[in-house]
Amino acid sequence: MTASQRTVAVFAHPTRPEALSAASAFIARVHEHGVSCLVTPDMVEVIGERVPQAHVAPARSGEPDGTELVVVFGGDGSILRAAEWAYPLQLPLLGVNLGHVGFLAEMELSQMPTLVDHVVHRHYEVERRLTLAVTVTDADDALVFQSFAINEVSVEKTARERMLELLAILDHRPLSQWSCDGILVSTPTGSTAYAFSAGGPVMWPDVEAIEVVPLSAHALFARPLVISPNSIVELDMIPSRHVTAVITCDGRRSADVLPGHRITVVRGGYDVMLARLSEQPFTTRLVKKFALPVEGWRAVTP
Repeated sequence: MTASQRTVAVFAHPTRPEALSAASAFIARVHEHGVSCLVTPDMVEVIGERVPQAHVAPARSGEPDGTELVVVFGGDGSILRAAEWAYPLQLPLLGVNLGHVGFLAEMELSQMPTLVDHVVHRHYEVERRLTLAVTVTDADDALVFQSFAINEVSVEKTARERMLELLAILDHRPLSQWSCDGILVSTPTGSTAYAFSAGGPVMWPDVEAIEVVPLSAHALFARPLVISPNSIVELDMIPSRHVTAVITCDGRRSADVLPGHRITVVRGGYDVMLARLSEQPFTTRLVKKFALPVEGWRAVTP
């Protein structure tokens, strides 16, 4: 690749025809401006058939190849999928929403005509958001699992008829032992996702904090907690109970957790980067995505 050549990566929902059509149209348009595209290996043949004039290559893990931006056609799930490739390379993600809520996406499909101009002329700002790093270790302190999370880390029981016994430790001090369905550790970005459904507060994306949300805990003290972004969250599986759990990061990467294991969650070493095309206040985004009744229901009389 020459120094003057530009490259963007394009990810699309693999089973939605409108996502593939939108991705193909975008690739064809940016090709006219001399921009090459990387796509997921499973999309190379499909895009090659739809846009034979464009140069597309597979996006290989750990190979940025001069890529400047990742454009994603789909919902938040598609963006989280693309983030598995983009996050380690520290590349910004620009989402075009084809899903339902789409908090991570920047554009709706109806705004597609303006997308090419923004990308070609680099008319976007990069917003950084806090992430999480998680490890699971066994009783001998051997590493069992490690990952990152953009939205949340969830620890949940695998047997419906039994409760988990989890000891929550904050900054190396025991906080509470909960009999529960599980515990979430969420970022501000994830506060509008699973944590919101579990009764946690909505946090603005620029808030520097971590959220801990017990799931259906049998305890007097079982409220969501908002803690320092520098806190260390440790969750111990009590070994006296023969109950297994599963840890899941962003609903995508998971592993079994056994009695005696310790889950440690801290702030991630990198922020996730989201490309923003305009300064849209989070309040406006919240009202729009949740269709909040800002006009009220009372009749206004003069």
